[in-house]
Amino acid sequence: MDYDKITQDSLGMERTARTMSPEFQTFAPTYDEGSNFDSQVQQMAMQQSEALNLCPNCGSPISEGADFCESCHHYIKYDTCSFCGAALQGDEAYCPECGNPRGGIVCPRCNTMNEFAFCKQCGLPLTDEARTLLQQVKATPEYKQLQMLADQLSELDMTLPLTSEVEMMHEEANRALRERVLRLLAEDRGETNPDIPEIPSRRITQEEYNIRKHIIAEQLMQALEEMQTHETEKPVEARNYAMAMKPAGLRLAWKCNYKHAIHSSPCGCAKPHLGGKWIILGQSSKPKIVDDNG
Repeated sequence: MDYDKITQDSLGMERTARTMSPEFQTFAPTYDEGSNFDSQVQQMAMQQSEALNLCPNCGSPISEGADFCESCHHYIKYDTCSFCGAALQGDEAYCPECGNPRGGIVCPRCNTMNEFAFCKQCGLPLTDEARTLLQQVKATPEYKQLQMLADQLSELDMTLPLTSEVEMMHEEANRALRERVLRLLAEDRGETNPDIPEIPSRRITQEEYNIRKHIIAEQLMQALEEMQTHETEKPVEARNYAMAMKPAGLRLAWKCNYKHAIHSSPCGCAKPHLGGKWIILGQSSKPKIVDDNG
């Protein structure tokens, strides 16, 4: 371990704090000679950063109570498991409560390194607890309604609307041709006045497409609004629940209550326990997303 660099970083954070806050008093932790020196140095850096309200990884200012740095995109709560929220002593390689590695988990689907129980890139549950939580959320009536609306909107988006009078004429001609062929075949079998079942066309006009999409989108936004998360005690639990309740098949972003910022997911928010909600992104929308893609 480069102890000189750690000392220089700590001094640099102290100088930054003095510049920003002249009344700042130096935080001076003491060493315990009976403890592991590497662990003490790491804990000292964390304690120093917390006292300065600076990120221990990049030195950026952080808000009190934040467990994630939105500047360098790292989890910063040294004494709390990022996967389950259990208390840690500070030097464990694995959480004694959930057994997950503190260094993170690589998503088997998209190969993204994650510090949280759900993949920040594709949303896959990465721990046993996350998979259990996902099944519990999926079983609720609210989630089932939400996913049904999401499926309807996805199916509608795959529909090719009729955009011109020529296309509508071709559609009507195809319908008439089908009916004539089926009628002739029935008459060849000796049937008189055959009943030709009508198959509704999947093609709809652009106007009808717009109306349907508007109605479903309004219902979906209302459902997302009703399922928004409110202020809770533990950031890890709030983040995991928000990821579990995300419906599949839609372009969504997470709007947090902390800064009212738009994140790609609650995994990029420093204070997810303050609540937030999923919002729908349009096909051409390009909101300013502050997320964890760094």
